[in-house]
Amino acid sequence: MASVFSAIIAGQIPGDFVWKDDEFVGFMTIAPVTTGHVLVVPRAEIDQWQDVDGEVFAKLTRVAQAIGKACRQAFDAPRAGLLIAGLEVPHLHVHVFPAFHLGDFNISNADTNATAESRKDAAAKIRAALTELGYAEASE
Repeated sequence: MASVFSAIIAGQIPGDFVWKDDEFVGFMTIAPVTTGHVLVVPRAEIDQWQDVDGEVFAKLTRVAQAIGKACRQAFDAPRAGLLIAGLEVPHLHVHVFPAFHLGDFNISNADTNATAESRKDAAAKIRAALTELGYAEASE
C-alpha cells in the first residue's frame, strides 16, 4: 500500500520535515489549515487508524503532542489542533496545527496555494520550538 507519504518518507518526493525518528515522521502539509500545519505519519504503511496496534497509536499520539506543543509555542497559538481525517491519502496520518478558532478545524478550508517558502519558514519555527522543548534528537 505505498502512498505519496511513503515516497516523501523515502526521500523520493521532497518534504519539509520537523520530526524524524525510527517509527514516525512529521512534515509540513502542502495544504495547511493554518500556518504551521504538520502531518504526523508512521513510517509503516498503515491505512486506517483503527487498524494500528494500540501501542503504536499511543506513540504516534505522543509525537503529535510534542509537535502540538511546538506549534503553540512557535506561532503563539492558544491551542493546537489535532485531527484524523484519513480521506486524502490511504496512509495513517494525524493533522497537528496551531489553532486560533473553531474554523481552523475544517480541513476543507485548507490553503491549496500555500508557498514552499511559507512551509519552509513554518518548519524552521517548529524545529526551533521542538529543540527548545527538549526534542532536538527528533527535530532536524
